[in-house]
Amino acid sequence: MVEGSMTQGAGQGPAMRTDTLRDFRVPVNEPAPYAASAGLPGDAPAYGEYPAYYAPESVPQQRTASAHTEVPAAPGDDLDGYTPTQRDLPVIGRVATGGPGDTVQVQYVPQEAPATGPGPLYVVGDVHGYLDELIHELQAQNLIDADCHWSAGNARIWFLGDFTDRGPDGIGVIDLVMRLSAEAAAAGGYCKALMGNHELLLIGAKRFGDTPVNSGAGTATFQAAWLLNGGQRTDMERLEDVHLQWMSRLDAATLADGHLLLHSDTTAYLDYGDSIEDVNDTIHELLNRNDADTTWDLFRKFTKRFAFRDEETGPQAVRQLLATYGGGRVVHGHSPIPYLLGEVGTEDGDEAHGPESVDGPHVYADGLAIAMDGGVTMAGKLLVQQLPLRD
Repeated sequence: MVEGSMTQGAGQGPAMRTDTLRDFRVPVNEPAPYAASAGLPGDAPAYGEYPAYYAPESVPQQRTASAHTEVPAAPGDDLDGYTPTQRDLPVIGRVATGGPGDTVQVQYVPQEAPATGPGPLYVVGDVHGYLDELIHELQAQNLIDADCHWSAGNARIWFLGDFTDRGPDGIGVIDLVMRLSAEAAAAGGYCKALMGNHELLLIGAKRFGDTPVNSGAGTATFQAAWLLNGGQRTDMERLEDVHLQWMSRLDAATLADGHLLLHSDTTAYLDYGDSIEDVNDTIHELLNRNDADTTWDLFRKFTKRFAFRDEETGPQAVRQLLATYGGGRVVHGHSPIPYLLGEVGTEDGDEAHGPESVDGPHVYADGLAIAMDGGVTMAGKLLVQQLPLRD
């Protein structure tokens, strides 16, 4: 299995780090007093962190949460492939009553007759709780209307994972995607999502809390790792069973119009099967075991990154995935484009190519890989892109 010559992600723990330690420090977005109040040790290892090319004093400030429209939640069907569905599909919405026993209402949303055949395909990079930015980008592409309802007919959308953590409203993001799934299906399209490492992290934090796990570098807990990697208290407070069930059923990989869609830029998927179906079935079975160490191992492997970045070994890694699972290009999130480019916080102080300069996907690895994480958590851009790219 090929992982490139670069050190792969921080999920391996401090004991396995090399002299590229600076690549895997995390700008912790949770205030230190909160970590202290949660009883976290000051030297607790961080997993899934971004590389830290920035000096501590030059790390860009995380965006301030802005007011946004609350979006009612609704679980949607996860369709297997493109299948136009019957119009007037029921949309399930939660009615807030001010207490934990909120009721659920089913309404029928009239839709125009679905168009014949699949519509245009879009992919969405890591959202990380930035609901306002997501709404803005979806509206800019005419995928949702002014009231945040599906307006794209038979279009197809794949979210590449990482809906929560670091940003202000991860649960609001999940609620929106769940509802759009039902509305898109009613219109003859679909809105689907892949599982990212932060979905595994949130599932683990909720299920296992402070239960010790074997991290490969001593004792660790999901709760500590979640907090150190941008976990938001408001997300945990609003997290419900419907969100956990939805996240745990997400696929890890899919093939769409000749594009192999993944969350992470790693070859760890090869550990779980020789076909996309096998990979997804294996990961779902492992999650259903409800075992802390098993879930931690999944999280650790899908936190690996940069397998495609090295000029010599990167294209080989992509070709191995494509040869196994099919497709002509890999499309992924997970690793922010500024870090893939190595253009953040350069030694000469030139910041002209920082996160704010990202305006679209990054094609690399001999044209075989497309990166979709525009670095929204670091003042970059949340990317929504129609495929195929017009090269």
